[in-house]
Amino acid sequence: MFLFVEFLAQVFLFAVGALVLIALVLAIYDRVQTKDAIRRNYPVIGRFRHLFSTLGEFFRQYFFAMDREEMPFNRAQRDWVNHASEGGSNTLAFGSTRNLFIPGTAIFVNAPFPPLDNQYASTEPMQIGPTARHPFAAPSFFNISGMSYGAISKPAVEALSRGAKTAGIWMNTGEGGLSPYHLEGGCDIVFQIGTAKYGVRNPDGTLNDDKLREIAAHDAVKMFELKLAQGAKPGKGGILPGAKVTPEIAQIRGIHPGTDSLSPNRHVEIDTFGDLLDMIAHIREVTGKPVGIKTVVGGAEPFEDLFALICERGDDSAPDFITLDGGEGGTGASPMPLMDLVGMSIREGLLMVSDLRDRHGLKDRIRLVASGKLINPGDVAWALAAGADFVTSARGFMFALGCIQALKCNKNTCPTGITTHNPRLQKGLVVAVKEDRVALYARSVIKEVETIAHSVGVTEPRLMRRRHVRLMGADGTSHPMHEVFPRGHDIQTTP
Repeated sequence: MFLFVEFLAQVFLFAVGALVLIALVLAIYDRVQTKDAIRRNYPVIGRFRHLFSTLGEFFRQYFFAMDREEMPFNRAQRDWVNHASEGGSNTLAFGSTRNLFIPGTAIFVNAPFPPLDNQYASTEPMQIGPTARHPFAAPSFFNISGMSYGAISKPAVEALSRGAKTAGIWMNTGEGGLSPYHLEGGCDIVFQIGTAKYGVRNPDGTLNDDKLREIAAHDAVKMFELKLAQGAKPGKGGILPGAKVTPEIAQIRGIHPGTDSLSPNRHVEIDTFGDLLDMIAHIREVTGKPVGIKTVVGGAEPFEDLFALICERGDDSAPDFITLDGGEGGTGASPMPLMDLVGMSIREGLLMVSDLRDRHGLKDRIRLVASGKLINPGDVAWALAAGADFVTSARGFMFALGCIQALKCNKNTCPTGITTHNPRLQKGLVVAVKEDRVALYARSVIKEVETIAHSVGVTEPRLMRRRHVRLMGADGTSHPMHEVFPRGHDIQTTP
């Protein structure tokens, strides 16, 4: 027994000595290094500042932030998606934790005599691209926004594809090209053409019509979206770090493996709105399918010019849809100034473009798709009332896949396997389970939006108008949205 105690004492003394030696070495290194002033002035102890700053991001999420305080998405928003994805109840007890007095908060106007149960109606499919050889009757108003294979992993794409098929919604490929995993589930697909033309490019980065025809030959590919800008980085092309450019991803995109994949900040062929309409017409002619654009609202003038030119050329020259991304949109990698400071919020931009489109008589010709931090039923219902024909979400479906908002999307270290190509981390994402969560989330959003529509007195969501929403003002009183943002009159969309 005595020998055992003596052995433990020696181990303890050795451990203490080793810790002292390590601290001494770190202290000397910290004192002589010149990069960090805190560590230079406070050796060893100064290292705890970096440690606590790093850990603080996670401690705030789990212990200190209130349910509706966190950014970019708070706990209440994430929990709703998680419960919906599990097929569980999203009912609450005792009362709402939402602060209704924050200026801009949307409150829906309940009808005194809402439709009876037998008067409810599901949203009908809406046609997109009436002048294309193959118009698309889109079955759902809520769909999956663009997430590239490369930015997200193989199992993530597979789960989204299968879940989209089950839920009857479309899936946007993002600008990274069409992979076998997009096609695997058999869902409707919107093929996005980014500024680098991944998947349909020549070696010099220009558009390859033969490859475009190959993509269009897939029955699953229903539409093409020409991406001009996205909300998190207007004026900046896509960024995929070289660590995520595997040989397979490089082959799909038509680039070199292991090198950073940087898209141009705009399409080199498009200098004017005339060039833009010519490109849309060319893609529609080559593919025979509806073609739209994705962009971010920066002001009214560009859209005034675009719609005026369409009216001058004729309705056939119009894009079949316009996807509007808000400045609050997300991405895997973006410079902070662009993410924080550039691009109008979807809350303002959608209202502005909807008014301009309708004023030019293009409501039934150009469909509006709203995107940018619209993940819960109230957000989607607001967008439809504000003038959108469709709503798409990316981060909402990432939460459905199991995203924990670790903010590691650009580092290939995503702990949930969604945005990493590390096989060990991808094992955590079981496709057979996550595809069900994707479908349940989509169906839950659609069902709850229909519930809001019935509450305000209409039979289905696309019949909601601005008069059905009130916005909280700075004076503590709410005001009808159609008075805050007047458009003259409400115009009914033809499905």
